[in-house]
Formats: sequence, structure tokens, C-alpha cells
Amino acid sequence: MTVESRPTVYIETYGCQMNVSDSELMYGRLEENGYTPVGGPEGADVILVNTCAIRDHAEQRVIGRLGELKRFMGRDTVLGVTGCMAQRLGPALLDRARHVQLVVGPDGYRALPALIDGARRGERVANVTFDLEEHYEDFHARRFDGVRAWIPVQRGCDYKCTYCIVPMTRGPERSRTLADVEREARAVAEQGITEITLLGQTVNSYRNGEHDFADLLRCVGRVPGIRRLRFTSPHPNDFTDRAIAAMADTPTLCEHVHLPMQSGSSRTLKRMLRRYTRETYFECVERIRAAIPGVALTTDIIVGFPGETDDEFEDTLSAVRDIGFDDAFTFRFSLRDGTPATRLPESLTVPDHVAADRLDRLVALVREGTRARNLSMLGTRHEVLIEKAARRGGLLQGRTRQHRTVLVAGDESLIGRYFTVELTGTTGSTFTGTMTSAGQPLPLAG
Repeated sequence: MTVESRPTVYIETYGCQMNVSDSELMYGRLEENGYTPVGGPEGADVILVNTCAIRDHAEQRVIGRLGELKRFMGRDTVLGVTGCMAQRLGPALLDRARHVQLVVGPDGYRALPALIDGARRGERVANVTFDLEEHYEDFHARRFDGVRAWIPVQRGCDYKCTYCIVPMTRGPERSRTLADVEREARAVAEQGITEITLLGQTVNSYRNGEHDFADLLRCVGRVPGIRRLRFTSPHPNDFTDRAIAAMADTPTLCEHVHLPMQSGSSRTLKRMLRRYTRETYFECVERIRAAIPGVALTTDIIVGFPGETDDEFEDTLSAVRDIGFDDAFTFRFSLRDGTPATRLPESLTVPDHVAADRLDRLVALVREGTRARNLSMLGTRHEVLIEKAARRGGLLQGRTRQHRTVLVAGDESLIGRYFTVELTGTTGSTFTGTMTSAGQPLPLAG
């Protein structure tokens, strides 16, 4: 069979880096089973929408997109929904969107080729069974990016924060073997990819047999060819002394930690079941900063959680000021069916207009702090990995080891190379820079 006669598949991805990684696994699985990946839904024989369920807005966006995709479907096109929203809604999604034939949760991707074959025969199936042994260790991901690679080291979550749907959509926490993670990291390096991000819902709680997160960092950090190592997303409670020591002792580990805070109020954190207090979060920040000078800290923050008072919100604002985050992802609370937060008294609900005002104030404060820190960095020089063409014409986009985005002039032949860049300007959130020297040229994957 020629490449031209092979059936085609398009996967549209929403949500977090774990979903991006899962889409790469699905593409790899289907390519090995005779499919050709394509870059858009037009004319694709199979269209899969890989979904997020973390907020209601994300799900509503997907429902709308499923309606739009009807216009790309021929008589024999197979349309499927995968990922967290598929897991959460299950067979109900087949009733809600009658043109959808497949609903497949995050543990069901091994069966995709057979499920698609069944859909072609007219079957409509929801495969949303958890498989606590599934890590897709024999899958060969078809990576989107020739510069960076996402490597899942853990699936699921045991924390059960009251607002979070992840334990219901990803199942209990389980970790891959250290040997298999190392094998994948070596394969990535052999492709010429030099930056790895280790993925997990609470990645620093990684433990498999006798190995913990500290062992994982040291092992992957010394893989030949890997120049930068990152991880996301950790939980503040799992930064043991061993883990922080490994972070400090691993030269390839980048000086950036995304440390979700969610709230600066101990009372709100207790209702969220985050299992730490404002004080212990601050202590975690201090330990990381003491071990890794110059580390950049980013975070996640939710406003409008049930019961959040004006004083509790002010605690969040003061935490942002006192810690001095380099940036933050900020959200209004979104109630998700099935989470423990649905059992909180309705009287605790924060009115929409109050939550919206709090989010506006928080965003303004975060932007103010980010801009001030970025302005103070103008004129300094940093190692930048050029990742891709920027949206602005004629510019390239790269990142520093501290995960700051930098735009520089150049053509696409520079993608995948490291440069020393002087920061010359900032929009408040990103930098512009001038290359002063190049590191060793690095081959691109594939």
C-alpha cells in the first residue's frame, strides 16, 4: 500500500501538556497501524478531539467544536472524542453528539485501531475503563516538536483536591519504572532533541519500587545529549529534602519551578483540601530558593472558591506580593460535577461579579510584578534555546533556562540551536533580545 492510499488521521488537542503527550502517543499508535497523520480535519478519514475537563468552559468549547467538525465529515469519516472530557461524560457524550462514534478515555488508546475499525462498521462505543497498569511503555510517540519532548512519568492523582476533576478522569496515581523513563529519554536524545519535560499530575510524588523523584531527576539529567531538563506539575508537599538536593545537584535541570499555590489563605486551602498551609507553602518556596539561586517561580491561583471571603482573597494578594512570582496562571473557580466541592453548602458560593472582580485585581497585580521584574532584567544575557518561528513576522521564539520567552531576529535554520542573548526590551510578559553568540549547532529530529 502506498503512503497516498493509507487512511489519514487528524488529532485536535485541548488542555495540558499531558494531553499533548497523549496525542503524540495516539498518532504513533495509529501510524504504526497504517494511518498517515495530517495537519487538519479537511478530508481526514479519522478525526479525534483530545479533550480537557478541568473547567466547564473547556468542555463547552469542545461541544461547540464538535458541531463545527460536521462540515469536514464525509460519509465514511470517523469522529471520536478522547481524553478527560471523554472519560468524564462516557456514553452520555454519544447521546449528546450523535455524529460522534467513539468516546475513549486516557487509558483506552491501545485499542484505538480496533475501535476505529468498529466505527467503520457502524459501531458506536465508549471505552472509559481505567487500567491501572497502562503506561503505554511500548508505544512510539510521534513527536510534534523537534526541539523539546514531553515524557510522562506518572499517570493519575491521589490527592483529591475538592475542586479537581483529575482523579475522576485520570484515575489513581501510578508511576512508570525508572528504567523505562531512562530508555525513552535516551531515544529522545538520539533523535537530536535536547530538552525534556517530565510530566505527572503531581510529578514530584513519583515513586516506583525503590526509586523516587530524586532518583528520577538524577537519572534523566545525566542522559547524554540532554542539555535541559524540566518537570511539571509538582505538589508543594512532595518537595522532600532529597528532591530539592537532586534539583540543585543536576546541572541540566533548569532554574524554573512551577509551584501551584491555588490560594494564599490557609482557610481556603483547607477547604480546597490542598494539605498545606500558607506558612508551609512559604517554607517550601524558601527551601527551593535557598538551594537554587536565581530560580524562577511560577504558579496557579484560583479565585472565587466557595467560602472565599474578602480577607481570604487579600491573603492571596499579599502572598503574590511577598513571594514575587515570575508569572501566574489565574482562574475563576469552576464547579465540576463529581468533585467534592459539589458537596459544599450553596451558601458558600461566591457571586460571579465578586469572583470576576477578584480575578481582574489578581491579574493586574501579577502583571505589575512580572513587568517590574522583567524591566530589571534588561541588559542581562541568558542562554536561549530557539524553539520555533514566532507569530510576529521575521522573528523566532525561544526560552531561557528560567522559562522566560524571548523573541529574536533570524530565520528558521536557527531552530534547535542555543544562543547567548542580551535582553533588550520587554512587553511586560515576553522579551525581545539580540543574539551575541551561538552554542553548538544541534540537529533537529526527523
